Amino acid sequence: MSKIVITGGAGFIGSHIAEGLAKDNHEIVIVDNLDDYYPIDLKKRNIDIALNSGDATFINADITDLSRMKEIIDDTVDYVYHEAAQAGVRISVENPFKPNDINVFGTLNVLKASMDADVKKVINASSSSVYGKVKYMPFDEQHPTEPVSPYGVSKLAAEQYCRVFYEVYGLPTTSLRYFTVYGPRMRPDLAISIFTRKMLANEPITIFGDGEQTRDFTYVEDVVEANKKLLNNKSTDGKILNIGSGNRISVNDLIKNIRELVGSESEVKYAKVQKGDAENTLANVNLANQLIGYEPRVNIEKGLARFIEWMKVKNN
Repeated sequence: MSKIVITGGAGFIGSHIAEGLAKDNHEIVIVDNLDDYYPIDLKKRNIDIALNSGDATFINADITDLSRMKEIIDDTVDYVYHEAAQAGVRISVENPFKPNDINVFGTLNVLKASMDADVKKVINASSSSVYGKVKYMPFDEQHPTEPVSPYGVSKLAAEQYCRVFYEVYGLPTTSLRYFTVYGPRMRPDLAISIFTRKMLANEPITIFGDGEQTRDFTYVEDVVEANKKLLNNKSTDGKILNIGSGNRISVNDLIKNIRELVGSESEVKYAKVQKGDAENTLANVNLANQLIGYEPRVNIEKGLARFIEWMKVKNN
């Protein structure tokens, strides 16, 4: 079994990856600075779940601190899953400096420490936000990258540093472009989380735009399986892969589906489009299927039902 460092391991996706790899009997080191971007109590619960899943430890550290990264990512570490980031498209519009500091400089620190420690691979969490302006759909990995938010720019820069560290320095890296991941333990500021919480309470819902914008929503379980498949896989070295569901749904239809599952009477209100929001996303996952056998298994109907059941239990 391998020793694996997971940066951002207290977050939504990172904690699911930590839990899954711990259950597979790997030695897991969760690294997180417990940033208060959303409630720290939620992150602590995520950590506890991972710690109770197998051989896992937690270190409170910040990826912007190179010396700490070098201490943690040493020559005993086999793999690094780099999930730490300043998330939030709209937040990045308000403050473009924080995502740059964390997502770009922080990624450089993780890469440098990993290179010095001679790890087998760094798996970098990227985002469909790197695509931005739509030229055609579905997005394949060759689609032009013109981000429409500082967040998207920072994730694109991180991807390119990963590629360069492979091509120039020989550090094996793979970047996964996640398409709107959702599921249990998801961040409370994400759309599905907000809509479900408000519908369960029969509170009004606000949609930014006309609701006809579409998203490719990816269930977190599929994301974890994609990440697991990168262990001991050299065919993905230096590559960038889309990880999505390969399907899209409009925000209006998403709300309709949640309403039916919850039995809600929430009123829907419409507001002006927010700066930095992508209009449409849809993943072409053929490359991921070809290289790692990636096949998304949880469609939006099944995923929403699972998430809503989790929300009901959490709120009781």
